[in-house]
Formats: sequence, C-alpha cells, structure tokens
Amino acid sequence: MSVVTKVWIDEGCIVCDACETICPEVFEVIEDTCLIRDGVNPNDFSEDIIEAAEGCPVDVIIYEIAGAEGDAGAEEAPAEVEAEAAATVEVAPAVVAAAVEVATVGEGEGELAAVMSGDRSVHVLFGSQSGNSEALAATVGKKASAYGLECHIHDMDGFDLASMASMKRILIICSTWGEGDMPDNAEDLWQAAKADGASSLSGTHFSVLALGDTSYEFYCLSGIEWDTRLEELGSTRVSSRVDCDVDYDAPAAAWMAEAMAAIACVDDSGTFHADLVDAMKAHASGDTIGASGDMAVANVAQPEIQVTVSIFRYDAISGAAGTDTWACAIPGHHSVLDLLRTLKATQDGSLTFRDGADSDPSTGLMVNSRLVLPGQVRISDCIRGDGTLRIEPLSAYEVIRDLVTDLSSYENKRAAAEPWFVGGEREGAYIDQGLVGVMDASVATTLHASNDISSQSLLHASSDTVQFNHDYMGPAVVGQLWNRSCDPRLSDKARERILTTLCGINGVKAEADMASISRQGRMGAIGAGNLLEAKNAALGKDSFTGRHGKHVWWFTWTVKSSGILNETILAMQTMGPLGMVKNIPQMVRMSAGFTRTGGPIMRDKQSYLAAFGIPASIGKLPPLVNTSIDNHHEVVALFNAFDKRF
Repeated sequence: MSVVTKVWIDEGCIVCDACETICPEVFEVIEDTCLIRDGVNPNDFSEDIIEAAEGCPVDVIIYEIAGAEGDAGAEEAPAEVEAEAAATVEVAPAVVAAAVEVATVGEGEGELAAVMSGDRSVHVLFGSQSGNSEALAATVGKKASAYGLECHIHDMDGFDLASMASMKRILIICSTWGEGDMPDNAEDLWQAAKADGASSLSGTHFSVLALGDTSYEFYCLSGIEWDTRLEELGSTRVSSRVDCDVDYDAPAAAWMAEAMAAIACVDDSGTFHADLVDAMKAHASGDTIGASGDMAVANVAQPEIQVTVSIFRYDAISGAAGTDTWACAIPGHHSVLDLLRTLKATQDGSLTFRDGADSDPSTGLMVNSRLVLPGQVRISDCIRGDGTLRIEPLSAYEVIRDLVTDLSSYENKRAAAEPWFVGGEREGAYIDQGLVGVMDASVATTLHASNDISSQSLLHASSDTVQFNHDYMGPAVVGQLWNRSCDPRLSDKARERILTTLCGINGVKAEADMASISRQGRMGAIGAGNLLEAKNAALGKDSFTGRHGKHVWWFTWTVKSSGILNETILAMQTMGPLGMVKNIPQMVRMSAGFTRTGGPIMRDKQSYLAAFGIPASIGKLPPLVNTSIDNHHEVVALFNAFDKRF
C-alpha cells in the first residue's frame, strides 16, 4: 500500500464533488475550488486519497508518497520505502489552497530576490458566516505563488491566538454578522484577542479585508475591530484596510493586489521593505500563467502622446486660485492618476490630489468635463482632439487644496437620511449555516444592479442641482434610499419612512434635470434610472395633486424636453391635456400676444385694443417668448418650494 505524506489541490478545479464524495474526511468542495480540511493526516486516508485523485476528471489532486513526489498518476513507492516513511509522515499545513511553487526572480532584481528568499509563509485567517470570506481566502491562496508566498489558510474557529505571535505575515478576511457581530466561527478568537492578557504581536505584519452591508448601521464593524486591535497589539499594518459592501468582488480584488504585494515585501527577518512594493506588483503581474489558471492580462502599451495638461490649483492659506499648465509627453496607456503622480514627482511636489488604489471611490475628479476615477481611465481615452487635458476638482464639494475636495457633505447627507436596514418578517429556509431568509433571484439581481455604483461620491457630483440647492440630498442618497425601499427584506414601517423622506422637500422632487446625470456613462445610467423610478414613486405617493404640483409636473416636462421656455404655450403645458382643451380661447388670445408677464400694467390692457380693430400683438410680444433657459433646475426648484408652501 502506498503511504501518502502530502496532498494538495492544483489549479483548474471544476468543482465536480468527486473527491469529496470519495473521501469527505480530507476534501471539502466550496463554490469555486476544493480545499484540504484542516488538521488532516494524509497517512490515515492514503487509499482514499489515491482513489479520489484517480477519480478527478481534471487531475488537480496532487499528492506525495513516501520517498517520492508524485501526482494523480504517480507510481507506487517501493514497499521498503513505504515502511520507513510510515514513522515519519509529514502533515501538510493547515489548509494549503494551492501547490506552492515559490516564484523566482530574474537577474537584475537583486533586492527583490533577497526579500523573496528564506521563509515565505503567509497566514490567512477568515471569519465567515455565509462562506464569502472563506472563498476569498481560497482566492488569496491561489494567487500567493505569484508573489513568492507559501499560503496557509486558517478557519478562525479553534485557532490559537498565541501562535499568531510567531507569524511574520498575516492577512485577515472577516465579515460582519447581524448588528455588528463577529461571525460565529470568529467569536472565540476575537474574545481572546481583545482580552487584557492577549499576546503581543510586535513582530508581525498584517492587512485586513472587511466584508459588510451598508444597509446595516454597523457597516464592516468586525473587520474594523480586527484592524484596530491588531495594531493595538503591536502588529504593523502594511496595507490599508478595505471595507466591502455586498458587491465585494472589485474592492476585494483591489485589496488583494495591494495587500499581497505589501505583505510579500516582508523578508525572512520580519523587515518590511515598503520601497519594493511597486517592484513586487510588477513581478506578480508578469505575462505568465496566473495562480488561478487563467492567462494574466497584459498591459497594452501605447506610444507616447503629446499632452497639454491644465490642472486647477487652489491655496487655502492665501485664497489664490488658478490653473497650472504643463506640456509633456506620456504613454497613452497611462492613467490620469499616473499622470498626476508623474507631475508631482517631476514638476511640482506641492501638487495635491487624493492618491490611492485605482478603484478608490474617494479619488474622483472631473477630466475634460467627465466625472471619473482617475486610476481607471487612460489618458488616451479622455484626451481632446487638440491634445488638451483639463483636470478639475468635483464641483459639488468645497475645495480643500488643488484637486482635493471635502466629501463630508455627501457623507453627512447620507447619514442624515438614515439608510439603515430594518428587517421585517419574511420567508426563510434552513441551510448548513442555520436559518436564513430567501429572496427571488431576479429581485436580488435587480437590487445588486441598481446599487452597482463605482463611487457614490462621484454620482453625487453628477447632479447640476446639487451645486445650487445645498439642502438637496443628491442622486446618490436618493438611489441608495430607493434601492433600500425595494428590498423585500425591509419592514413595512421602514419602507414607509424611506418613501416619506424621498417625497420630502429635499428629496427626489428637488432634482430638476436628470440629463446631467445620465450622460455620465454606466454610473450615470444606473443613477438616473434610480432617480426616475424614485420620482415616479414619489409622485404616485402624494398623487401630485397640489395646484402648484401640476405646474411643476407640466412645466418640468416642457422645459426639460426642449431646454426652452416658450411663454406662448406655457399655459397649455401647465394646464395639462384637459386644461388645454378647456382653455382654447385663452390660448388663441395668448398666441395673439396678449400675455401677463409682470411688466407694465398697460401690457395687460392691450387686449382691449382688439375691440377697435388694432392689432395689439404687433411688436408687443415680451422678450420672454422662446427664451433659452440656462439654469432651469432653479426655476423648477422654485415651483417645488411653492408646492410645499401652498
């Protein structure tokens, strides 16, 4: 009989359940791969492991037999070798998510090569209630070898806090359960960590990924607590914590890229080399077969282009504002954020902007009148035909310095709207993790799609109304409230409160023109769609029956559809279709030029001249006829205010 001393899962698992069916004591199949159960001694299940490997349709179960390194088709070792190895079986560490082949570096990368020598263990601890954190931990394990790391994944349940002190590299992935609670499998470890006598972690380095749901008040609290407590215990943070909403794929991927590159720059002695993080990223993103089995996407290089860059500058101390312009040559595939970094490094070190990950939602800017996250848009995609690039801060916020704005106005409006989740009774089902509520798949998809906004603060800035009506909650908050009200898990009382807020004077009816929002690409299309649905609901809730309400309804459609205020037909529009029929005589009179404009009283008396056959309309039409309206949202806001008062 062959003696299996190690077993692990290679890349390319198709999640067929064959291995778990044959040997459930060793193999555990999750959503997108297979894991080895923690604490398993392969020697105890040698025959079953070999049978599972032979039954694997894609041959991803790799094992070692005594005295030899094999795979699913490995030949059996000689009997005498097996007997000798039986007493010295090596147990694989906790859960090794992938076969570890420590990456090597080429000549000329001496500093990086030195960092990547010696012990390369990284320990990933997950706290998970529904399996999301566990799946992300497995993904980290798959990517680890690209950074020259040997990944060990640990369930927080049963993990000994004292052992953490001997680990140089630690990554925490933890979700938040209920009203700010730790997941069940993380509670015991957390109690040990926050105890007064908890072990010092002064020799460790860490980063935290927090999963949560913004519909709850204590968003990502568990991850926040781990991040704070590890620092209190003396551990060194190598990469900032990232907080993820229910759509966590993009921010989690960004965190992995940053955190894994940083943690990989901790050398064998426990020294963090921050200056090598960029080099580590470049090394890990080479055009090779990635840890997930997919071909890594190459960065498509573009030739240098000549750019004339104009950047808004503001000095809060002197109060001086203006524009600095540089003419430079830069590769077209570089992002706007790359351009700003280059200018700061080579031209003006005082240039101030928000730097961060490419997907950081707080870095939003206006580039050639487009609202963008500068790390996600290439220069070649936004440059004008004449080679100019104008970079400005977001207009909806107060400027702190240069391109940095104070985003608290959006955050304050969001907090004031109280978009917290208050659940009601609904249908549930029992699963392995316990009793959970159920939701129709199409409803869940719609909810996720309507809240798939890359940057809520960027969406807030897309509204022209926000700049003039500082009390208006803005399209981002309206969209989040509307999304929450459509959630079938919400209680009836909470839904009614949200709709009342949306119908308020500073709610969705304050938005005058959705065109400025809808033209902001995919983000704008989603935001404008949410606004339209919310406005329809608000109109339906109070029937918009007020005298001034009817004026708002028809006046808005008139101005928005044409961008022109035509007084001759304004009465027809504001009266609606039935009013139009009833008031044909008045419309004929208005078409003849007899209108009330607030001008001299004689204008109102000119209609009497018609009795004497004098064509009073000639030369008497007021200048308001067919006048373009530049800021018609202000006019609509006035009508909204009137509707509320009267």
